[in-house]
Amino acid sequence: MGTRPVGHGNAGGMLGPLSEEDEERVVRRPRRNMRRLLPYFRPYRRRVLITIVLMLLVTGATLAGPALAQVAIDDGIDAGSVTALIVIVSIFVVIGLIGWAAQYWQSYLSSWVGERVLLDLRRQVFRHMMRLELGHHERTPTGRSVSRLTADIEAVNQLVVEGATSLVINGLTLIGVVIILLFYDWRLALAAFVIFPFLAVGTWWFRSRATRAYRATRERVAVVLSVLQENLSGIRVVQAHGRQEESRRRFRDANREYRKANMRTVTVSGIYFPGVELLAALGTALILWFGGTLVLNQALTVGVMVAFIGYLSSFFDPIQQLSQLYNTFQAAMAALEKIFGVLETDPRITDAAGARDLPEVAGRIDLDHVSFGYGREYVIRDVDLHVQPGTTVALVGPTGAGKSTLAKLIARLYDPDEGAVRIDGIDLCEVREDSLRAAMGIVPQEGHLFSGTIADNVRFAYPLASDDDVRRALDAVGALEFVEDLPEGIDTDVQERGARLSAGQRQLICFARALVPDPRLVILDEATSSIDIGTERRIEEALDRLLSGRTAVVIAHRLSTIRRADLIVVVEDGRIAEQGTHDELMRMGGRYAALYSDWEQAAGAPDTT
Repeated sequence: MGTRPVGHGNAGGMLGPLSEEDEERVVRRPRRNMRRLLPYFRPYRRRVLITIVLMLLVTGATLAGPALAQVAIDDGIDAGSVTALIVIVSIFVVIGLIGWAAQYWQSYLSSWVGERVLLDLRRQVFRHMMRLELGHHERTPTGRSVSRLTADIEAVNQLVVEGATSLVINGLTLIGVVIILLFYDWRLALAAFVIFPFLAVGTWWFRSRATRAYRATRERVAVVLSVLQENLSGIRVVQAHGRQEESRRRFRDANREYRKANMRTVTVSGIYFPGVELLAALGTALILWFGGTLVLNQALTVGVMVAFIGYLSSFFDPIQQLSQLYNTFQAAMAALEKIFGVLETDPRITDAAGARDLPEVAGRIDLDHVSFGYGREYVIRDVDLHVQPGTTVALVGPTGAGKSTLAKLIARLYDPDEGAVRIDGIDLCEVREDSLRAAMGIVPQEGHLFSGTIADNVRFAYPLASDDDVRRALDAVGALEFVEDLPEGIDTDVQERGARLSAGQRQLICFARALVPDPRLVILDEATSSIDIGTERRIEEALDRLLSGRTAVVIAHRLSTIRRADLIVVVEDGRIAEQGTHDELMRMGGRYAALYSDWEQAAGAPDTT
């Protein structure tokens, strides 16, 4: 049993939900994550600069309010000057209008930039996922990949669109208020700052408790979504076995745990934010008492004390907003770690430097001492196989023997760990992947159709195909008859995953899709397993005609498909146990003869050998 020199574990960044230690690590390195995000803003830097200027205007307009109130009281009301009061009120209105306009455009531009940054990020992640080899997608649950493009992008969206604005405006407001308080009266400022230690302790407590509470919430909502997806995708099995009540119980339990986790976040927030309000009230009361004595002693004007109380209110609001932003920031940093983990995962199937286009091929396939494994142990071991052009070769053997893996190596969905796979003597690692795909048609075991029309699905492998090309391909596999019986013919919408068609009809469409580009090489991975006997008989002649002159690799368990092959290769435990024609292998009386006898008995077919 071979052992691979290097294990193929999950690629970096795709290890599922972050553990508690991982999340702590993510939060401790926000600069790294933000540096990786900043390049996405560069194409929009002009709008970003305008947005920052508008944020400064919004902050200035907010901070101007209490100061104008102080001037109106001291220089207008107390001085008995109506003119001064009118001027101050007019300035107040103008600044309010400027602040309103600045806030509107700041909100619009920040959202505009944020949405485009996230659009670019989502597109890049999707493009990169499409470049990753089949093995990556087989190792990674679909739900996790979808989460990167949905929930994780949404977490970043809250930071980029809302969090950044809140951070800048509230941060500037907080700094501005502290400076203004000290400028107005240092004695009152020091009196207000007495509550700072209590506020700092409360904020530290909130951050530590909120971290654990929100982490638990994210974990529980993932469980809810997992149970939901599992039961909806397996609804047929659930209903067939009458397990609706069990499914409801699992979903109810998952939701109960999610509710409990949510209530812990509500409890933490319910203690902290009213606590900040209480400290704000105590601070205001302290200023009223201390400032009131200064006013009575004529050491302070009424206007200054009113402005001071106004600024003190503006001091606590930003603290609350920034405390709430902490959780958004933490979730976004964890999401960015996962997103960039995908982008840092290098595709294992790539075009080598100097790769060339695969020329028009005759169709000879050579596997020279090929070994391959998904983990540390090989599943294909030192395989030598040589297929002449125009030959139909059937790979047979027990489940798990390595038949599909061999087909994937020939299609270069994987690269061998040892040895080489060649077409017409050219190593597949030396050719451009898109040129190989153009020369090859593949039909997998499960006939997967995309939302859209039948014509769209057949044309998927060759977008330039005309409607006549589509009809010819459908006719060649015996599907045109049932397609033309549909209300809209080839323009019939198959619905999601081809739900409008039967399993056999979906597979026939997949046959047509693989054959419309007129490939020289065809790989059928148990492609007739979901087609009933009647349907299979209708397409046997079409397959004989279509595969004539082409090299075909067929993985099949059906006797009719196997008997039609020019070469039968028996795969067992990752090695080629036997190979030859049907008659030759039956005369040998070896492993193939035993397998064939078992299949024949299971199918109830007469012995034709």
